[in-house]
Amino acid sequence: MAQSVAPATTAPAITPISLKAIAPWAAFFGILMLVLLYFVGAEQGATSLIAGENVHEWVHDGRHLLGFPCH
Repeated sequence: MAQSVAPATTAPAITPISLKAIAPWAAFFGILMLVLLYFVGAEQGATSLIAGENVHEWVHDGRHLLGFPCH
């Protein structure tokens, strides 16, 4: 009388994700990272898009952390 209390379970099937499904998300996050890199690394310089010092103050510590000079 060896019966198990819990029913036997099978491992869930792993379905591969196609490149067509990943490509839009990869492009979105890639563009987002480039925009963030621009604001941290180059904004308030010769290619400034936003006037004033507000962006510089918001990303100042991040610039130093990533090695971008700003002074």
